[in-house]
Amino acid sequence: MNTPRSRGSGLPALTRPDGTPLRVLVVDDDPDLAEVLSGALRYEGWEVRTAGDGACAVTEARELLPDAVVLDVMLPDTDGFAVLRSLHAVRSDVCVLFLTARDAVEDRIAGITAGGDDYVTKPFSLEEVVARLRGLLRRAGMARQQGEDGPRLTVGDLVMDEEAREVTRGGELIELSPTEFELLRFLMRNPRRVLSKAQILDRVWSYDFGGQAHVVELYISYLRKKVDAGRAPMIHTVRGAGYVLKPVVQ
Repeated sequence: MNTPRSRGSGLPALTRPDGTPLRVLVVDDDPDLAEVLSGALRYEGWEVRTAGDGACAVTEARELLPDAVVLDVMLPDTDGFAVLRSLHAVRSDVCVLFLTARDAVEDRIAGITAGGDDYVTKPFSLEEVVARLRGLLRRAGMARQQGEDGPRLTVGDLVMDEEAREVTRGGELIELSPTEFELLRFLMRNPRRVLSKAQILDRVWSYDFGGQAHVVELYISYLRKKVDAGRAPMIHTVRGAGYVLKPVVQ
């Protein structure tokens, strides 16, 4: 059976797990840019709405319950970071791709640490935005293509069901954000292998931060608090080299 392909990117078509169209909210105060972006995303077969300011974005999000939001950092009534906090109150697991004219490393880190999942600097190509969104939605488990199944990963007593998006350790459920899930998945696919910060940035975020790797350290600390809290540690730092996930030796 042939896999359906999107009309826009030509890549395999993505839908929500139940087969309905993915829902995306585009938030930008430039109506021309918002229209071009929304048109490209609709061409992927997705349901898209737009908003020109923070207040409208929250209103639209409450109605749409989007799977992803393309969010401009600079808005006329507030900034994208404040809008992000409101969006997370509407849907905690929504994927957020920041758009901004800023290109400073500090701004990129601020966007990610505020809870955003990825960052695109203006000017950008429509193909890049679509590709970033596709990657985010698939990693978050909000999108799938026909016929694909996720395997189960096991390292010691740590188990990840990629399709169900569930992680347990010793049978106890661990709640992870989409980015935490993707970081742990990369570690679990490479058990006992030391992974550098550069490798992690390239795999989990798909780009670097101009040599800055603070975001990796931050998310490793988040994972440790959830995966290793009150238990024998599995996530280890190899000084000067990176991080490694190892099963606990009994």
